[in-house]
Amino acid sequence: MGRHHSRREFLGMAGASVLTTLVSPSSRAAAAAPAANPTAPVSIARCKAYRREAIAATLSTMMDQLGGLAPLVGGKTVAVKVNMTGNPRGKALGLPASRTYQIHPDVVLALADLLDRAGARRIRFVEGTYQDGPFEQYLHGGGWDLDALAAHKAKVEYEDTRNLGSGKTYHEVKVPWGGCLFPAYHLNHSYVDCDVYLSLAKLKNHATAGVTLGIKNNFGVTPTSLYAHREPNEHPTSARLATFHTGLERPADGLPQELDPKSPRRPTYRVPRHTVDSIGIRPIDLTIIDGIETISGGEGPWVGKDVALQAPGLLIAGRNAVCTDSIATAVMGYDPMAAAATGPFPGDNHLAMAAALGLGTNNPRKIEVLGLSLDQARHPFRWEPSQRNG
Repeated sequence: MGRHHSRREFLGMAGASVLTTLVSPSSRAAAAAPAANPTAPVSIARCKAYRREAIAATLSTMMDQLGGLAPLVGGKTVAVKVNMTGNPRGKALGLPASRTYQIHPDVVLALADLLDRAGARRIRFVEGTYQDGPFEQYLHGGGWDLDALAAHKAKVEYEDTRNLGSGKTYHEVKVPWGGCLFPAYHLNHSYVDCDVYLSLAKLKNHATAGVTLGIKNNFGVTPTSLYAHREPNEHPTSARLATFHTGLERPADGLPQELDPKSPRRPTYRVPRHTVDSIGIRPIDLTIIDGIETISGGEGPWVGKDVALQAPGLLIAGRNAVCTDSIATAVMGYDPMAAAATGPFPGDNHLAMAAALGLGTNNPRKIEVLGLSLDQARHPFRWEPSQRNG
């Protein structure tokens, strides 16, 4: 396995300014947030329908509010992690995946338009799937217009990061504060050789994490080829449940092993910790959340009877992932500062854990909201887990 320890520009707004305030691993879950926990503005805009041009115009205004895209992406390679969890040809409550539990193709196209206009040199869409076919075919099944994406001046690429993909080696990246679950992880090259990293997420609940937004979208950066089973397998089709959810399996020999093998084996303990580790190994430079149409009650139709359709008619964006997700959580009618096993969180609150590590404030009162006010944007999801493990 290749090793890569340089963090280059990884630790930008989401991380570089806060490394000196990170708490030690032994106090990572319970420490109080630093007095000077970073904060950054979050933009909220009304957008009621999936139309490429309208979404691009709305996002353009939002990006201007946040300081502009050109200074961030001009002349650079931009990796965009999309939320394509589940079957792109699937449906939830009669509607296609793109209108319920996956990022919508029109949001993808609109973002590509803006990145192209802002001077991005290369745009690489990334996701870790659970299938072994061509990634472009998978995206096409989700309604992506690959011809329209190819028409941009910027080079547009696609990488299924479930395995090596087009890379020749995995890259070991250490968690800056020592890790919450593992001290380091191995990643596909796409998360290492980009200059700017975006999380393009959906506004949803999550059965185990409570909410799945920009940070939880990062959960999928770890390759299933290494973390779905003990033996490395470059053609994986299973998830990371045994390693990151239940802890019943460990990564292959030669990979960094769990910090505390005697820690709780329950998902509501482990999933929040891996979620927080994921923004240590791949900090997010810009989060954009599709809240035009979505679902509540879980991350996809497979979670069961609690799933319900939601149409908030919103787009949410920000440069600090913790701040952005915290405002998005408040938009959903929840308290992002909620104690463990309260509100939408079945177990530990990963937003509170990230704030305790100094990665950003999860206190909505300390976050400037641009565009729509929080009161104007609030769309209560009214779902809470029926079972909790605090």
